Amino acid sequence: MSLTNRAIKCRMYPSEEQKVFFAKTFGCSRLVYNKMLELKSKHYSETGKALNITPAMLKPEFPFLKEADSLALANAQLNLQSAFSEFFKGKAGYPNFKKKQTAQKYTTNNQKGTIAVIDNHIKLPKVSLVKIKLHRQIPNDWRIKSATVSRNSCGKFYVSILFEFEHEVEPHAINNIVGLDFSMHELYLSSDGEMANYPKFYRKAQNKLAKEQRKLSKCAYRSNNYYKQKRKIAKIHEKITNQRKDFLHKLSRKITNSYDVVCIEDLNMKSMSQALNFGKSVSDNGWGMFTTFLDYKLSYEGKYLVKVDKWYSSSQTCNVCGYKNPQTKDLSIRKWICPQCNTFHDRDINAAINIKNEGMCLLLS
Repeated sequence: MSLTNRAIKCRMYPSEEQKVFFAKTFGCSRLVYNKMLELKSKHYSETGKALNITPAMLKPEFPFLKEADSLALANAQLNLQSAFSEFFKGKAGYPNFKKKQTAQKYTTNNQKGTIAVIDNHIKLPKVSLVKIKLHRQIPNDWRIKSATVSRNSCGKFYVSILFEFEHEVEPHAINNIVGLDFSMHELYLSSDGEMANYPKFYRKAQNKLAKEQRKLSKCAYRSNNYYKQKRKIAKIHEKITNQRKDFLHKLSRKITNSYDVVCIEDLNMKSMSQALNFGKSVSDNGWGMFTTFLDYKLSYEGKYLVKVDKWYSSSQTCNVCGYKNPQTKDLSIRKWICPQCNTFHDRDINAAINIKNEGMCLLLS
């Protein structure tokens, strides 16, 4: 048995008084993060030494911090420490200041029952009970670790509840294996010849988005109509995001149920979209999100997600005889015949079969 974490995100319906408290706590958490970043940066530039500071040291200067959840402020401090740690390891850039438009969330920890789910309500520190829409039954042996309260650009409130529980993962017998080759238009093509048939939600909503954005450009900046129009655009983006997540969750669940091993290429989607000018296509199909969903679903059931090196020449190599065709470096060549064994290849299906074969070699090595 090992301890496993699982988060459940629920929509919240706070009262007006609770909304005011959440807004204050969002602001206080952001202030603590930004002020500590400012003081640390200034102290280091002047002395060359790190500054040890806590949220409690800021309360004399900003007495309204006492109204916020103290654990939310402590977590803001931990987030800053984590950001500096990633910077010094070379994994991220220097920490940036948080903006009001984006930093609309805070995390609080469960201490002796300060966070609890009671019927269709959640108990949070300093807020008492808040109504939520609980979309699944929570097992009795799941223990609450923390809760993250957030507000999106449409003004909707959500709470992400992190649970901890014991889960025994038994290695799954390897019977069904599949390779998936990334496709900008269909999301992927599998080694079995199946396509994902991705609906292209963003592309379908482009005309509507453009129309609403033209309206926004004609509104007086920061007027009431300006903010109303911004919320309209935010709702369209929210719908696109929800449609994409729903499709990818269902698709990843279907693949997890059907296969024991899934082999994919370890692609850097950000670099691909910038280098090849495929920004909209790459961002729309959500390949990165899809692989994240696949990863945690497969690992939870003791199955395997194998990532093949991105430099592996899956599209250029014949999956029958192993001949490497240099002409297929041209991306416009979608179908080709192997000069060595005369096998006809569809570029993407051939790549998926090669990814499957290479993935199995990596898994068994």
